[in-house]
Amino acid sequence: MATQLKPPADVRAQVTDEEWKLREDLACAYRLVAHYGWDDLIFTHLSVRVPGPEHHFLINPYNLMFDEITASSLVKIDVNGSPVMETPYLTNPAGFTIHSAIHMAREDAHAVIHLHTPYGQAVAAQADGLMPITQTAMLIRDEVAYHHYEGVATDLDERERLVADLGTRTAMILRNHGTLTVGETVGEAFLKMYFLERACEAQIHALAGGAALLNHPPQGTPEKAANQGRDGLKLVGNMLAWPALMRKMDRESPGYRD
Repeated sequence: MATQLKPPADVRAQVTDEEWKLREDLACAYRLVAHYGWDDLIFTHLSVRVPGPEHHFLINPYNLMFDEITASSLVKIDVNGSPVMETPYLTNPAGFTIHSAIHMAREDAHAVIHLHTPYGQAVAAQADGLMPITQTAMLIRDEVAYHHYEGVATDLDERERLVADLGTRTAMILRNHGTLTVGETVGEAFLKMYFLERACEAQIHALAGGAALLNHPPQGTPEKAANQGRDGLKLVGNMLAWPALMRKMDRESPGYRD
């Protein structure tokens, strides 16, 4: 019978209160990704940077499903991908490449979420990328950057190009690959990803009827919606949606805090 590896029992005692809160937030985000069906077995990644000059960050154990991840099981690694605390778990080299690049380059990118859902990949494979055909897409479209596919992200040289393509934006479509968002908090990055994934899903459904049948919004309204979303999503994510999402996981998957 398969058994789940157990993290050291004293993880909570080895970290600060601030880090433990980040661990709970990130573990909750992993459970939410599983809840919404955005996980891809064990092959996508969410991370959060731990406060301090070392630029350590927390990332998922490579051999756990997302609905198994807990605050204690998250792996703390350095910018070279090496664990800095005792752990029985593995880490994913591709996750290290993508996340370390952004954490090292962007001081505001405390949290990074990367997915490859069917809808996200479908939009990533379309020449037009994300189209401003729904309110959801318009709210975030100006924040979306694009990065061309270079193969599975294990080449450390790609980090420079990832960072350059992302620039100062907070979301990115990785061409032929998937989606990515960043935030000053886990909640902010998660809500941005929720909007991006919902926009991708709606676009694929809308295009199923044929591009000729799309109703495009009046001139100027995509820009107006983008301005409304730029500040609004940050406020809603941090103050309203994220606390509600954590309460949801407390009801439905409370083990994430362990």
